[in-house]
Amino acid sequence: MGEQHTTAGSSGQPDSSPAPSLGMLAFLAYRQMEMRSMDAVGAAGHTITLSQARLFERVSPEGSRLTELADAAQLTKQSAAYLVDELITAGYLERSRDPKDGRAKLISITDRGFEVIAIARQAEAEVEGEWRIHLGDESFDMLQRLLVELREVTDPFR
Repeated sequence: MGEQHTTAGSSGQPDSSPAPSLGMLAFLAYRQMEMRSMDAVGAAGHTITLSQARLFERVSPEGSRLTELADAAQLTKQSAAYLVDELITAGYLERSRDPKDGRAKLISITDRGFEVIAIARQAEAEVEGEWRIHLGDESFDMLQRLLVELREVTDPFR
């Protein structure tokens, strides 16, 4: 099952609990990246909730339909619509007719939304720089290559 690891715990005794799963380790890294991005966005004066951000990050630069966003964010169409409406009210997104299908609506990122993306990308670059220093260039580059390969089988929305 899980490999046992034996690092010293706070009591000085070996810790024989199972090593965290790969999924948990990936989540911990993602969570740090997400928290740092959210902190940077908030420090720049933008008030976006975590739920809004998780939907917002799935909007294509070319625009997305609501059903696509709901699927990608694993939300009901109603929940996605609510979050989109909040982001539109805040000026981060806009809704327009889809030029490919006049009956459909396209959700697009506004200039204000692209400002938020730039702030988040800067925070992500800072975190990646810290990880690169911690892991070293070779290990960091290998980690990135492996995660790109893994995305081929884990990201149905790529």
